Amino acid sequence: MQKFKAGELDAVPGTTLMMEGSSSPHLYTVLEGMGLRYKTLASGERQVVNIVLPGDFIGLQAGVMQEMQHSVEATTDMTLCVFDRKDLWSLFRDHPERAYDLTWLSAVEEYLLGESLAVLGHMSGIERIATTFSRLFARGSALGLVTGTRMPFPYKQQDLADALGLSLVHTNKTLRQLRERGVAAWRGGVLEIMDIGALHGIAGIEEEADARRRPLI
Repeated sequence: MQKFKAGELDAVPGTTLMMEGSSSPHLYTVLEGMGLRYKTLASGERQVVNIVLPGDFIGLQAGVMQEMQHSVEATTDMTLCVFDRKDLWSLFRDHPERAYDLTWLSAVEEYLLGESLAVLGHMSGIERIATTFSRLFARGSALGLVTGTRMPFPYKQQDLADALGLSLVHTNKTLRQLRERGVAAWRGGVLEIMDIGALHGIAGIEEEADARRRPLI
């Protein structure tokens, strides 16, 4: 991987790392920081596809399909490991075990997309937010981002609304419900889960644990 690595990139909040419709010469692994993947609709509105966390590999879509079908933006200061896209095929040819890791990550993204469709299509607003918080908290725990009952979540309510197909007003009211019920609170860029069992109950899922060990590319 050191031979594959071309360098590191520091990005400030708001930096567009990948642009929908573009063909970036680089691929990235997120080493530090958080971001968003999103699609811009014809109306100008934005659909957030998912949250970008440390360890995520971005740009594979452009490496395979020649151009990105979504954009990626830095939400916080980020540090990324940079790879030359032109070396992707030599990685598959010469390092099949790492190629398998890339395929695994792609399969996980497909799985998460299916989960998101189920959430958007069949859950109420409070169930959508509870499911999202539960999944993120489990992933944050696996990454060592959780301290006690808290983890950094440096996004805006509009970002969450755009991810879950909710209005900003509905999102705000639902977050207040979770807070008043003593289940979860999101303030000042920090997500606190006060009652993880109740959160899972609202989401209708078993106790969450991100047992899938993600390979770091």
